[in-house]
Amino acid sequence: MKVQKISQFQHHLAFNFLDNNFEVFHSRFLKSDLGKIYQAIPWGTMAKSLKIKKHSKGPDTIFSPQGKIALMILKHYTGVSDRKLIEQLNGNIEYQYFCDIYLGTNRIENYKIVSQIRTELSKHLHIDDLQKVMYQHWKDYIANPSHIVMDATCYESELRYPTNQKLLWESVDWLYQEMKLICKALKIKLPRTKYNKWKIKYISYSKMRKKTKKKKIPLTRALLHLLNKLNGLLDEIEKNKNIEFTERYHQRRAIIRKIYLQQKELFETGKSPKNRIVSIHKSYIRPIVRGKEKKPVEFGAKVNKVQIDGINFIEHLNFNAFNEGVRFISSIYFAQSLTGIKTRIAGADAIYATNKNRVFATSNQILTDFKPKGKQGKHHKEKKQARKIIQKERATRLEGSFGKEKEYYHLKKVKARTKKNEILWIFFGIHTANALEIGRRMTKKQQLVA
Repeated sequence: MKVQKISQFQHHLAFNFLDNNFEVFHSRFLKSDLGKIYQAIPWGTMAKSLKIKKHSKGPDTIFSPQGKIALMILKHYTGVSDRKLIEQLNGNIEYQYFCDIYLGTNRIENYKIVSQIRTELSKHLHIDDLQKVMYQHWKDYIANPSHIVMDATCYESELRYPTNQKLLWESVDWLYQEMKLICKALKIKLPRTKYNKWKIKYISYSKMRKKTKKKKIPLTRALLHLLNKLNGLLDEIEKNKNIEFTERYHQRRAIIRKIYLQQKELFETGKSPKNRIVSIHKSYIRPIVRGKEKKPVEFGAKVNKVQIDGINFIEHLNFNAFNEGVRFISSIYFAQSLTGIKTRIAGADAIYATNKNRVFATSNQILTDFKPKGKQGKHHKEKKQARKIIQKERATRLEGSFGKEKEYYHLKKVKARTKKNEILWIFFGIHTANALEIGRRMTKKQQLVA
């Protein structure tokens, strides 16, 4: 039987206001914050950019192309889990209108549909193209596009705090459980290991309030030895037995081999290896040293953002640590390609104030808030006053938006399970906040005209 992708299903549960007499709900909905977001989103062009097609043939699907995008936005607007999102959608007429779906007496029982749609959309997400679509739709409500501010932040991934011992034990445990399943399937005897002995010792170690160096070193050495042995045993079984494994199995094995080599190097030399893996489930996550007092190291995607009149755009997103100071020139070019207007004012913190960036800004007649070097020139008092205004804009509006997105738009901990899904999660979190701001500006403009 041919299995059809969720993207190929046809949509049939659409709203019909005339038939169902929903005009009152419709007018009330448009006045709400969710209604403002609804009016601010360019649904058609976004669906086209994300390559979501409406199919007339095939099994029924619940959500239309617009509904799939709306469900992702609603996820960040409500800030709830996938299960609770579907539960609320089942009983909220405004949520149903937002998602272009009328359930009536029906209920959605498949709570995994949110993650299925997220996976579908993440395959076709091109951030730059989609942001250009959104800017073109919003440009009438964005003042002073030649004035920008920029800064970087980290959107942390949902991840247990990694330690070397946790990582080694997770690798050992995964290999052992896989070996048990393989031996059971092949009906062969399970090779002898000291897994049970070190399981008891690891549990005892993990319960200790103070994990001393005296306890860490022998445990780490033993786990490295056990991990190497299990890798060897599985290699031997794979070589001698005629059995096919899934792609996911081979990927996980490759990750664990790399973890063994990295942890061995770290144990023997004391130096942290390059591209250090901190999770077997999210091997793309890297430690990002931010230097904060309460949180010196963060684990997630680092994003360099450009803000134009309070609206944030992603200039660069990477799971590896990068120095945002080198992104000044690319941020200027990014803003100019987005707006089609030459940048005249650029605000950035001290890390961006390199000699190269200063020369670029001066040669392109871009006013910055960089602290000047050397002797002050003419009009230094006016320039100082202008720098203060730019600094205030960056320090309040831009940095304030980081906290707002994390606290109110589900970006405090990114709970997606794959790299592409995490990027999509961050994208929709940022632009849900943008859409609400644009929607409020639209409403304000309509009231002034009226």
